[in-house]
Amino acid sequence: MSVREILTAENPILRRKSRRVKVFDGELQRLVDDMVETMHAARGLGLAAPQVGVLQRVIVVELPKDEEDPQSGKRYVLVNPEIVRREGEEVGEEGCLSIPGYVGLVRRASKVTVRAQTPKGKRIQVEGEGLLARALQHEIDHLDGILYIDRVEKPEDIRALEPEERWDRAPEAEQAPR
Repeated sequence: MSVREILTAENPILRRKSRRVKVFDGELQRLVDDMVETMHAARGLGLAAPQVGVLQRVIVVELPKDEEDPQSGKRYVLVNPEIVRREGEEVGEEGCLSIPGYVGLVRRASKVTVRAQTPKGKRIQVEGEGLLARALQHEIDHLDGILYIDRVEKPEDIRALEPEERWDRAPEAEQAPR
């Protein structure tokens, strides 16, 4: 496993549509392992393969443990994810490892159902609400070349993070809530 470079918004790869995964092998598992390690090193909640320069439909999401949220603390590794149902609507703040230092208000479905495959090719379905629903939609957008800033309705809804809010600080710094 290794930490890969996370591409930033100006890289044109992030604007391209990813290809479906057709081969479920050791190479795919290595990509997943590297993505998880990269996400942890960057203190992110999720990561999509295009963010590490790979145009394949693979995402990882891992929410911090929260005793009040049964969906937290679990790692979701989804290959060829597809949102098949959306319910409700809410506006919330989002950040992105590819746009460090900024957050923006984004309108998203409050509940989603996602069909996907595991890295071994098994078909699965994930139900997400709240933060998990938001993270799944955000990461799946990356697979279609969409960044959260494309979904911000007003430019004034994007703001720079204060230094104490940033999650991309040095690992020895105190971790800010996400």
